[in-house]
Amino acid sequence: MEHKGTAVIVTDRLELRPFTVCDAEGMFSTWACDDAVTRYLTWPSHGDVSVTRDVLSSWVPHYCEVDYYNWAVVLRDDRRLIGNISVVKIMPEVCSFQIGYCLGRKFWHNGYMSEALSAVIGFLFSEVGALRIEALHDVANGRSGKVMERCGMTREGVLRGYGRNNTGICDCALWSIMSNEWRAEA
Repeated sequence: MEHKGTAVIVTDRLELRPFTVCDAEGMFSTWACDDAVTRYLTWPSHGDVSVTRDVLSSWVPHYCEVDYYNWAVVLRDDRRLIGNISVVKIMPEVCSFQIGYCLGRKFWHNGYMSEALSAVIGFLFSEVGALRIEALHDVANGRSGKVMERCGMTREGVLRGYGRNNTGICDCALWSIMSNEWRAEA
């Protein structure tokens, strides 16, 4: 693998870019304060924008690291910040990445996260040299699995009692896509 860091990725409707601390208000108001968005996430909703600002302040210094991948998802047409997609785990011994994401509720059901995930999958396979990309979701959050399916990922199975999120301990569906599968589709 040849790590590239959080490079800017442009799609038809989106720009994926590094966060800045100036994104705090947009992140807070669009998804970080929304219990519906954070329901299946591992962190609680932010009580006020200062929490979001602190989170961003902890992320920004990592952008100088070539193995740090954390994108702000921005609409190209009006520059609105709508979500986040990141590599949450790297398994270098098998050239594998685990991806997590969230999207502001107002932007659900428009294909934005499928577009972002497809772009990140393509970047990690073609630019970084990943061999496998995986993602997990609480089995109660089937819509997240639909995003993974639309991006060509295969559901491998369910890991019982594997995760903990804001609903408690949960079963997690594991999805993956291999480099050779992605290349065959591309």
